[in-house]
Amino acid sequence: MVKLWVSALVMAVMAMGAQAQNAPNPNNDDNAHYGWADVLRADPVQGVSRTNVPQQQCYDQQVVQRDPGNSAAGTVLGAVIGGVLGHTVGKGDGRTAATVAGAVAGGAVGNRVSDHGGDYATTQTRCREVNAVSEQRRIIGYDVEYRYRGEVYMSRLDYDPGERLRVRVSVTPVD
Repeated sequence: MVKLWVSALVMAVMAMGAQAQNAPNPNNDDNAHYGWADVLRADPVQGVSRTNVPQQQCYDQQVVQRDPGNSAAGTVLGAVIGGVLGHTVGKGDGRTAATVAGAVAGGAVGNRVSDHGGDYATTQTRCREVNAVSEQRRIIGYDVEYRYRGEVYMSRLDYDPGERLRVRVSVTPVD
């Protein structure tokens, strides 16, 4: 039976401890309380954000190019034609020498003729990277006008508070 009384007494003490509350601290340094204010208006505040954006800028430019020609084909063709002409012109024992001389001379002429293909104009696209500045307008906050207990106040907030605004009221004595 004693055990039952001790258990009941322990339970009662614990229940009283759970019911206990902290009394307000009269030495509260904050001296603040919270309330609700009616929002009269919230005007968005706009700011400009600037960003460097790399862009590729391209343009067409006319350039003059030299045609290299086909000097190998011209040399071979000139040598063949020169060799045939030398062989035709040469007689007897000099025919071989005339064929070789014609081939050498024809190769030189063919090389020179085919090496000068000529100049021509063409259009090339040239590109370069430039930095362009991009400006964007965005909302950076809200100028809020609100009424708390008959007084009208203004504050800049980072967000749109809606119709009601929770306020912190702090009271400080004046000397």
